[in-house]
Amino acid sequence: MEGRRKSLKSLPINRMIPNMLTLLALAAGLSALRFALQERWEHAVLAIAAAAILDGLDGRIARILKGTTKFGAELDSLSDFLCFGVAPAMTLYLWSLADAGRFGWSLVLVFCICCALRLARFNVAGSEENTPAWTRNFFVGVPSPAGAGMVLLPMVLWIQFEADFLRHPGFVAVFMLATSALLVSRIPTFSFKKIGILQSWILPTMAAVGLYLAFLLSAPWITLSLSIIAYMASIPFGFRAHRHYSERYGESPAGPPAAHPTD
Repeated sequence: MEGRRKSLKSLPINRMIPNMLTLLALAAGLSALRFALQERWEHAVLAIAAAAILDGLDGRIARILKGTTKFGAELDSLSDFLCFGVAPAMTLYLWSLADAGRFGWSLVLVFCICCALRLARFNVAGSEENTPAWTRNFFVGVPSPAGAGMVLLPMVLWIQFEADFLRHPGFVAVFMLATSALLVSRIPTFSFKKIGILQSWILPTMAAVGLYLAFLLSAPWITLSLSIIAYMASIPFGFRAHRHYSERYGESPAGPPAAHPTD
């Protein structure tokens, strides 16, 4: 009877909210595939962008509500693979790479495989202990949501400018191969989730976020394009910052603590 009572124990709602957000992200990724099949390219990109926003929220809310679970982490990885691996690759295939025949399909396979390997490596790295605190400010390689944005950049630019060369399979192939390599690379990139904000900068930061959202709503495609380009430009700076920390503090767990977000 005691074991039965334990099995009937209720689950707090705060442990379910992050998983609900992950399922919403998964639904957005699946919807992106549907939009791509219907050649509704703008809707496909927006669905993937919505999945990225939900993906950023679910982990943060799980930590705030103390609802982090192993089940949630596994579900999040499966959702990420579909939303940021399969969905953007298939969207680009239907949009441009189908004209390249077997070569185009090979690029889809390469990108999806690299995304899966990147997520698997991230899950393994997350379970490692005794890593330096400062390494939490960096990812190893490009994270999958950022990779989805980078590989979709030709389509986002094409929606804005409608230049034919942006849709050429050769041009799209360069982005797919480069992004695939960055996903599985050892290049350190900034983990913006760990950036701390000084008290005096909170209000200006909130004002800047509000301004960014205003531009995103009024001019979504140019704003998305500039955001992706800005992230790509940050990669060399992330590499340089990581090397600086590594030379100064080494691989010892001791060292400067990781920056903490305001929440």
